[in-house]
Amino acid sequence: MQVDVLAIGAHPDDVELGCGGTLAKLVMAGRRVGILHLSCGEAGTRGSVEERRREAEAAAEALGASALEILDCGDGSLRYGSAEEDALIAILRRLRPELVFAPTPADRHPDHGRAHQLVAASCFYAGLARRGAGGTPHRPAAVFSYMQNDPIEVAFVVDVTEAWPRKMASLDAYRSQIHQPGQERRGEPMTKVASEEFRAAVEGRARHFGILIGAALGEPFGSRLPLAVADPMTLLPGGLR
Repeated sequence: MQVDVLAIGAHPDDVELGCGGTLAKLVMAGRRVGILHLSCGEAGTRGSVEERRREAEAAAEALGASALEILDCGDGSLRYGSAEEDALIAILRRLRPELVFAPTPADRHPDHGRAHQLVAASCFYAGLARRGAGGTPHRPAAVFSYMQNDPIEVAFVVDVTEAWPRKMASLDAYRSQIHQPGQERRGEPMTKVASEEFRAAVEGRARHFGILIGAALGEPFGSRLPLAVADPMTLLPGGLR
C-alpha cells in the first residue's frame, strides 16, 4: 500500500487533533492517507498501551486512513537517533508519500519538537541511495507542520468545514485521552487534554482560523519553504468581505 499523504505524530491523537480535518478532507477527495504514530503514548497519564493502540485504530478508521503505522521511538523522551531515522526511512520508502504532515519544530510537549527533528531529517535521508537499510530511495516533495499547543507562524489554512464531523469522530475514538461529553472516566487523574475546556478550544481554534479564510472551520499549517502557487486566484478567501 502506497499513500499520497502521510501524517506523523509523536503520540496517538496528535495527528487527529492537529490535522484530522485536513486528512478527512483529502480522503473525501480521493487521496490515499496514512497515519504514523512514533510511540504508543506509553508514558501518558491516562490509558494503557493496549487501549491507546485500539483508540488509534478506531480514529484512523473514522478519518478513512488507508494505512496506520506505530513505531517505538519512546514516549516521554522521544528518541531521534540513527536507529529511529532508519525505521522511519523504511516506512517512507514503503509508503512513498508525496506530502508529509509533521509536528511543530517546538511545542509545549518536548516530544513534539523531537518528533519534528526526526521527521525532517528522515524525509531528507530517505532520498539518499546509500542511507538506510534498503528500499528504493524516496524523498517527499514537502513537509508541512500542523499546529499543536503553541502558536506557529502560519503559512496556509485549510477549510475543513465539510470534514469536521469526521475529525470529531476521530477524537471521540480517544476515550482515554480527550473529554467525552457525558462520559466521565472516574478514578483517573485529570489532564489538560482530558478537560472540557480543551475540547472546546479545539473548535475555538478552528473557528478562529476558519474566519480568516472566509470559512466556518480551518486548520493552520506551517512551512519551512515558500509555497508553490500555480494560480494566485485560488488563494482568495471566501465568505463575507
